Amino acid sequence: MKKTLLSTALLTSVLSSAVLMSAGASATDYVIDTQGAHASIDFKVSHLGYSFVVGRFNEFEGDFSFDGKKLADGHVNVTIKTASLDSNHAERDKHLRSADFLNTATFPQASFKSTTIVDKGEGNFLLNGDFTLNGVTKPLTIQAKTIGEGQDPWGGYRAGFSGSAEFALKDYDIKMDLGPASSHVQLAIVVEGIRQ
Repeated sequence: MKKTLLSTALLTSVLSSAVLMSAGASATDYVIDTQGAHASIDFKVSHLGYSFVVGRFNEFEGDFSFDGKKLADGHVNVTIKTASLDSNHAERDKHLRSADFLNTATFPQASFKSTTIVDKGEGNFLLNGDFTLNGVTKPLTIQAKTIGEGQDPWGGYRAGFSGSAEFALKDYDIKMDLGPASSHVQLAIVVEGIRQ
């Protein structure tokens, strides 16, 4: 009898904890839809102050957690294959992958892991996190905006965002110096996720 009462109490305690955890965790998990090419990470760098080099990373993956009513409960994780850099110029891409810039042979991945999300209202938010590039990890803030969420035609549910950020090459131990006009990289990010 005691064993039965103990088992019942233990089961009740576990179930109660599960319900409380479920009630507290309102954010929903999504996987970034890179397979359908509904996400992108683009970059732009001034070329000597005369024009711009623009490109993208063709291979990355990630996930995020999102609750439109409580953005601060969310999080984002993204991993980028640095060798997938593509500026539409083979010789330049080879140089950008070299030790002068991204050093992709030694550091084949870059990553972003969010630390906090600050809701700025009307779907705008600051996504703060740790950005790792060229073996260096530094804080990075992405200014982001909710694009929308809802059902898709295939029975799934999606949510999407856009964002932008800027960082200095020297902050990530990139030694190549093309002058002050080319010292910073601008990122433009579009993310669409499929709810899991």
